[in-house]
Amino acid sequence: MTDSQVPENESKLARRTVLMASGVAVTAVGIGGALSVNASAQETAPQTPASADACYTLTSELVEGPYYIDADKIRRDITEDQEGIPLTLELKVIDADTCKPLRNAAVDIWHCSATGVYSGYESSGNGGGGPAPTGPPPSGTPTGEPPTGGPGGGGGGHQEPTDDDRFLRGTWRTDRHGHVTFKTIFPGWYRGRAVHIHTKVHVDGTWTDAGYEGGHTCHTGQFFFDEKSVLASAEVAPYSTNTTTRTTLTEDTIYPQNGHTGGLLYLKYDKRNIAKGVRAHLTMGVAPDETHDSSDTQPSPSASPSAS
Repeated sequence: MTDSQVPENESKLARRTVLMASGVAVTAVGIGGALSVNASAQETAPQTPASADACYTLTSELVEGPYYIDADKIRRDITEDQEGIPLTLELKVIDADTCKPLRNAAVDIWHCSATGVYSGYESSGNGGGGPAPTGPPPSGTPTGEPPTGGPGGGGGGHQEPTDDDRFLRGTWRTDRHGHVTFKTIFPGWYRGRAVHIHTKVHVDGTWTDAGYEGGHTCHTGQFFFDEKSVLASAEVAPYSTNTTTRTTLTEDTIYPQNGHTGGLLYLKYDKRNIAKGVRAHLTMGVAPDETHDSSDTQPSPSASPSAS
């Protein structure tokens, strides 16, 4: 089946049977190709593999979080009617051992809205911790210790959905070069977490008219945004209405503090006007023969119970 044959009807759902197996948490590096000019970016040279036997360093396995739904729509544009700064997310998935691209892999992404709300869990409000905030915007960089405690749902504990909405969630297949591109919005923030996007990579399954079936999850991770971009987004509506205390990247208890290795995206945007849109990219090195479905990856002991 070619890319054009994959159903893009927003009403069609795909359910997968993911094989369960134990695994070992690993660390990673992400790189990507060049993007547009006249923008703010963080570009670095590719890191040297940790071993001469390895082509590419594995991308960090991170906790799935409580808000994953294995019924995501097969689509590249996951925005629906959500307001926010346009975000184009360009990913490349490769075998870390051979550096060969993984074609026909199913890549999931999901994240909260500009005001910190996850679809499927809207009754839980902002990040599972009450209604979406209103009022004057936050200013400056947050100070002090990151918040602790909070609503249930634990970093690795799954919560059942409370509604049928699925905005800012989607699945699409990689092409023969391992590339996949999503259209969405710049995520907002909620209590206890830095701004992030969740992801999963599924392999060895089958693409059907109903979606992607079978196979196993070879990678579960998260993507992160640098502080400059987040502070710039906070000046733009509706992000500017979010009064929730924001956790910085250095305060986040899930982000492994290892740069692009841990999912920090390369970003490009007009630094004079981020509202025009952001382009983000990263290469993910995965182990297609392994299973990493988040059952083998838990948040650090200091993580907030609401971490996701």
